Amino acid sequence: MVYGEYPDDDSAQPPLFIPRGIIRGRDLSKVEPFDQAKVTEYVSHSWYDYQGGDDVALHPYQGETTPNYTGPTPPYEMLGTETNKKYSWLKSPRYDGEPMEVGPLARMLVAFVSGHARVKELVTAVLKQLNVGPEALFSTLGRVAARGIETQVIAEKMDAWVDALAANMGAGELRIHDNSKWEPGTWPAEASGAGFHEAPRGALGHWVQIRNGAISNYQCVVPSTWNAGPRDAKDRRGPYEEALLGTPVADPARPIELLRTVHSFDPCMACGVHVVDRERREIVTVRAV
Repeated sequence: MVYGEYPDDDSAQPPLFIPRGIIRGRDLSKVEPFDQAKVTEYVSHSWYDYQGGDDVALHPYQGETTPNYTGPTPPYEMLGTETNKKYSWLKSPRYDGEPMEVGPLARMLVAFVSGHARVKELVTAVLKQLNVGPEALFSTLGRVAARGIETQVIAEKMDAWVDALAANMGAGELRIHDNSKWEPGTWPAEASGAGFHEAPRGALGHWVQIRNGAISNYQCVVPSTWNAGPRDAKDRRGPYEEALLGTPVADPARPIELLRTVHSFDPCMACGVHVVDRERREIVTVRAV
């Protein structure tokens, strides 16, 4: 899932250098348009409560953030191991009911399928160099490659953006459009709004509700929540969990393969990762700070 970024002009619906869109089921034949009304969050396996029950999915406009920790007590040896219960401080974002991976891989895949010429050229060259097919993009290798491809695409575009910024400078002043909308006295007493941005880690959305001229609810759904969120009410895994399934580990005492996969998402968190065997005996603890 990609919100899109880098508008080419100041119009209400500008062309985007990095296109927005949705790819479902690893289908590289089409990109669906993004509809913010289809974003929801579950707390079925999160340490939060919803008034309507844990199996309810709420749109961020109606979102609730009510902590209710029900996990183990210190020293937390079994933290996060019972996936049939609540096991995470992250909610479970879903788009039209489905988990979505966000980030550089998502951006490059949506750009590739949308026909972005330079992205298509670089992705094709990388696949040829690695001697792999498009299915290899949906992997740890694909995420690392996508980050490199995106870096080159953005770096090549920087000169044009800097030139455009310089051209937008008048006699030492940046041309700014009408500022009247920033005057609080002009704001409506009742309103809803949402803003979307492609942060380095992926799709970042903010939703706000205004009642009686004041903020009554504000919810963020951030990239690492999309990628690292736990299972939902229908037991569907988030991208981290799904990516780890079937990962071969050469040495269980040094599960570097698991670490590489999680690192390929560029997680925004300080975490303690515990590896346990089938008898739930701790094998090794890896702490990333």
